[in-house]
Amino acid sequence: MLSIAGTDPSGGAGTAADLKSITAAGGYGMSVVTTLVAQNTHGVRDLHVPPTDFLRAQLEAVSDDVTLDAVKTGMLGTTGIIETVAAWCDEHPPAVLVVDPVMIATSGHRLLQPEAEQAMIEFCRRATVVTPNIDELAVLTGSPRAADEAEALDQAARWSAATGVAVVVKTGHLDTRRVTNTWVHPDGTLISVPSTRIDTTSTHGTGCSLSSALATRLGRGDAPGTALAWATEWLHEAIAHGAALQVGSGHGPVDHGHRSRRLQAAASAAPWFAPDAVPPVLGSPQDLGAPRRDPEARVPAAVAPAGPWTAALWAAGAEVNAAIAGSGFVRALVDGSLTRHAFEFYLAQDALYLNGYSRAMAALAARSTELDAQVFWSGAAHGCLTEEAELHRTWLGDRPAPVAGPVTSAYTDFLLATALGEDRAVGVAGVLPCFWLYAQVGAMLPAVPADHPYAAWLDTYRDPGFVTATESALAHVERELAAASPAVRARAARAYLTACRHELEFFEQALRLEPGEYGGRAEAPVQPRIQAPAAVSAEAPAAALAGSVR
Repeated sequence: MLSIAGTDPSGGAGTAADLKSITAAGGYGMSVVTTLVAQNTHGVRDLHVPPTDFLRAQLEAVSDDVTLDAVKTGMLGTTGIIETVAAWCDEHPPAVLVVDPVMIATSGHRLLQPEAEQAMIEFCRRATVVTPNIDELAVLTGSPRAADEAEALDQAARWSAATGVAVVVKTGHLDTRRVTNTWVHPDGTLISVPSTRIDTTSTHGTGCSLSSALATRLGRGDAPGTALAWATEWLHEAIAHGAALQVGSGHGPVDHGHRSRRLQAAASAAPWFAPDAVPPVLGSPQDLGAPRRDPEARVPAAVAPAGPWTAALWAAGAEVNAAIAGSGFVRALVDGSLTRHAFEFYLAQDALYLNGYSRAMAALAARSTELDAQVFWSGAAHGCLTEEAELHRTWLGDRPAPVAGPVTSAYTDFLLATALGEDRAVGVAGVLPCFWLYAQVGAMLPAVPADHPYAAWLDTYRDPGFVTATESALAHVERELAAASPAVRARAARAYLTACRHELEFFEQALRLEPGEYGGRAEAPVQPRIQAPAAVSAEAPAAALAGSVR
């Protein structure tokens, strides 16, 4: 994958951002420099344009030796540079050419002289797809600046139909909370990828990064919708975590590597807990050692513990509880930026989980010796099966039966092994987090606006009946732990903490998918430059959301 662009010594834009984006998207990055730029997070200070002969030499050095899967162009700066790159593209037609037509800065400042601007407009006709901002789209199409998304899409559709070149319309520069990146085919087909605006100043280089990631995914054979979805989701995460890098005192860069680091951490084989996380015997609640944990991670339980033993469990699991509340999945679910394919995967896995969870609680009911415990656990098991049936009826419908992922299987296997093979106190401690942690998430939710894409689902987290059931589960766990031996209590505490961590993994698993990896719609690969990509159908509207709680 080749980037043809200017430099940025602060690393946020230009070839520096392109190479990071290409690597993050799974490609091998190469760069040809058009302009040497002295800039930082506050702006450009100076620039130097090497002779076009040297630019030509760079291009030929790469193409004479390396087979290129895709090419992305960024800052081309002058008429001479544009013409040099255009001539090289004509001699070595890229299989995929993504053009980021750098003509107008975010501030609205024109970056090209009029003759260079016209040359760029002509150069865009060579592209597979162009990725202009709203102002550049206006220049490209010879139209006034679009006032809203509908006007921008109309401009792009007319230009795309006339040139045979696809356009990605980006609404990030419009004043809306919801933003979209939409692939506009020459035949008029639209593939929209929605996202949510992030309140941050760490947006330096977002245009470079998106186009480079998009080019890389197209170059590896992704269909247009799949490639755009990957690039959009990856960039949203990179923007969300850019401020934490603390690079510069101006408009900082995005965190190109956050997704890769997150997935790397998720793949770690390190044990979840140290050997001494739980003492071998628990003679009293204080023996669990919660004070050793980070005090800032402790938040009050929304559903109060039923006694000293469940209070000790809550304190011991504080760090995992905080991780769930701050997890990428939960935050995206709450703010509405969670992608549909991630949400659908979560629901499908939830249906499978509920089946295994109900079996675990049925086993606890069968092993209980007191009538109220038998009634409670058997009723909870029945409720799970009812919710699973509702998921299938309202959402899964006649779709092929979902297959349990490794995270779901590991969790349900753990619950069944604990409920069937351990002391009853250990089993009830293991099933408690599914009650307690979901009630906690529901209590922490802000008011959900009616137009929220997951409003119907989020409202179920507040179900008063679920809170009552959680209170009953806590009472049963408290009673079992009080009656258990110190050694059994220790195993129960470890089972509780392990189940808490399984809950975190269960949430986060949906963010470890590639777009279309699970149950997605297959699309035809993108076609070479100038030819229109094969048409794909826009995805169907979201199905009705189930009313169950997990």
